[in-house]
Amino acid sequence: MNDSSADPGFGLYVHWPFCAAKCPYCDFNSHVRHQPVDQPRFAAALAREMAAIRQRTGPRTLTSIFLGGGTPSLMDPATVGAVLDAAAANWDMPANIEITMEANPSSVEAERFRGYRDTGVNRLSLGVQALNDTDLRFLGRLHNVEAALGAIRLARDIFPRMSFDLIYARPGQTPEAWAAELGEAIGYAADHLSLYQLTIEEGTPFFALHAAGKIPVPDQDAAAALYEITQEVTAAHGLPAYEISNHARPGAESRHNLVYWRYGEYAGVGPGAHGRFIESGKRVVTFTERSPEGWRDLVEAKGHGVIGGETLTRPEEADEFLLMGLRLREGIDLVRYETLAGRPLPAKRISDLRDDGLVEPLGNSRLRATPAGMAVLDAVVADLAR
Repeated sequence: MNDSSADPGFGLYVHWPFCAAKCPYCDFNSHVRHQPVDQPRFAAALAREMAAIRQRTGPRTLTSIFLGGGTPSLMDPATVGAVLDAAAANWDMPANIEITMEANPSSVEAERFRGYRDTGVNRLSLGVQALNDTDLRFLGRLHNVEAALGAIRLARDIFPRMSFDLIYARPGQTPEAWAAELGEAIGYAADHLSLYQLTIEEGTPFFALHAAGKIPVPDQDAAAALYEITQEVTAAHGLPAYEISNHARPGAESRHNLVYWRYGEYAGVGPGAHGRFIESGKRVVTFTERSPEGWRDLVEAKGHGVIGGETLTRPEEADEFLLMGLRLREGIDLVRYETLAGRPLPAKRISDLRDDGLVEPLGNSRLRATPAGMAVLDAVVADLAR
């Protein structure tokens, strides 16, 4: 993994909120439009909001850019090019910058992929989610396995780096079936996999179906068993977890997501995007209008769509640092925590968690969650932060 003692970096997140269909498990800020989106108008709004945020961040060197959504692969390559040109106009973009774009297999065309690569995108993240057609239909995906595998092959041919997502703990999924599917996935993966347990989020169609007893999900013990199998199979095939849900060959970790987990800074532009960066010596949080058209109109009227934010206190920064950093296999730097919080982590709580087998020291200055601790990470963080 990258040197965790170095500057955690400065990233740019760009949110493209449009999708061809809304997945029933998704609670992201994504929207379906039945008329063509005015892409030049939205690209111009993204560029204008970047300029406004640049006034607040000052001159910075970007570690990474992440085009997320929604479905950014619904953008024309020319739109992606305009967005990346705007980023380069506002911040320094080194030659080795990581530029990731999310894509769905159903919106894949070789011509478009090559177009994205020509604009500078050098890492693709594919939303595959399952490798059997029955579960893809259940998850509301518009692609089938054949299309997913075609997209993976194409991405491997065109982009220097590629990742794809899978969702597990699906209804009726057995440990044996998941181990087999995961082994198959690793055979297709280039160097990175994101593996997420299915969660039932309030406000989604799945939430109502689950409440009505129509979507059985694994109980806590079954989910824990699936998580353990995930760790074992990926580690055995050379893609160990470097974060609770992310697996990579050494050196192939997502630089952009490491900015988040190492508590770096990032600007967020686009509908519903969040940012966290240092302004006048203090860490500020920004968030923008969620409605795509509402956001666009705000930007056109006043130069940005930021509708709120806050300045974090040092204890709040320390809590966020703890929450993000303990997701990582490399854990957290205890000295940095103490600097943020103005106090060390309580030795008694660390000792108790060590005795329970949930955390362990790394050398003299780092602390990380054990595999058992990762399985109950929310409780570990809550115990340390109180």
